[in-house]
Amino acid sequence: MQNVTQIIVSKQREREEPSHSFLGGIAGFTFYWLAFAIPFLVYGPNTVFFLLYTWPFFLALMPVSVLIGIALSMLLRGNVLFTLGGTGIAVICLFWMLFSFLTGW
Repeated sequence: MQNVTQIIVSKQREREEPSHSFLGGIAGFTFYWLAFAIPFLVYGPNTVFFLLYTWPFFLALMPVSVLIGIALSMLLRGNVLFTLGGTGIAVICLFWMLFSFLTGW
């Protein structure tokens, strides 16, 4: 005869926490490209010549934008409206600050 002990199964199971980082990553990446388009809308096609020499600075903002989105999404626990609003404002301001710094305004 086998020695068997009865295991009591509790009704409470471990709940999986939703992944808020995916929403933030997508928001940061999307707002990066939207912010990248703003100088083209404001200054027209001549922006290409400016970006020809400064593209590494703007490329470095992509992972920063994604991390900003992930951080805000985790801090706000996946609240979509506040995450999108905060990420949008932060990324556009960061992008515009770099653009203004490089143009010397």
